Amino acid sequence: MIRHIPNLVTLLNLLCGSVAVVFAVNGNMKITALFVFLGIFFDFFDGLLARKLKVQSELGLQLDSLADMVTSGLVPGLVMFYLLKLSGPDWMEYGLVSEQFRWDTDHVLPFFGFLITLASAYRLAKFNISSHQSEAFIGLPTPANALLILSLPLIMEYQNNDIMNAIILNKWVLIALTFLSAYLLNCKIQLLALKFKTWNFKDNAARYLLIIMSAVLLILFKFAAIPLIILLYIVISILNK
Repeated sequence: MIRHIPNLVTLLNLLCGSVAVVFAVNGNMKITALFVFLGIFFDFFDGLLARKLKVQSELGLQLDSLADMVTSGLVPGLVMFYLLKLSGPDWMEYGLVSEQFRWDTDHVLPFFGFLITLASAYRLAKFNISSHQSEAFIGLPTPANALLILSLPLIMEYQNNDIMNAIILNKWVLIALTFLSAYLLNCKIQLLALKFKTWNFKDNAARYLLIIMSAVLLILFKFAAIPLIILLYIVISILNK
């Protein structure tokens, strides 16, 4: 029975992701984010439980990636679809395209958001067959990427700053972020894995630094801190290497 406990936690991640999909489709970004955060919480603890209980298995690895594909792959794609739809066809208002093309582009462009979903699937498949990601990640982990994308509607909802809203709802910024997200997921940058084998400061200095600085940024900037934390994560990982 004990060997099934981590898998049950993984299934809770999948359940949270499935519920988040429903709310994302209906445009409720607050509840979507809540269930993604819960899913990522379960995603962190399923692996921790498996290691502590010494019941790691190939089944657990595959199940974990399948759950992540929904919570941290499909949902961010849906959120980017939503944001691209919100951004509107403002760049088409200058008479550069015909009315027919304007209608088609307005309906097609948001689907570029699913490039994040495709890149996430590719990243998770590579992770499953990799033997070099036990101590560090190669490329941005899908949960970190999901937090990055989910932070955008939360910044708009809770901080409601005209300048930040204008940046977030700029179509070109969203398209650039979509491509950047897809690149970071599959790039060959080695990033810290937040796995503590010991609590020794010397062995985990980079991890402690990341946690402390992230907490400070969250206090100062709230949800707007999340993109900064992802950038900090990448910089500290590179310097630590």
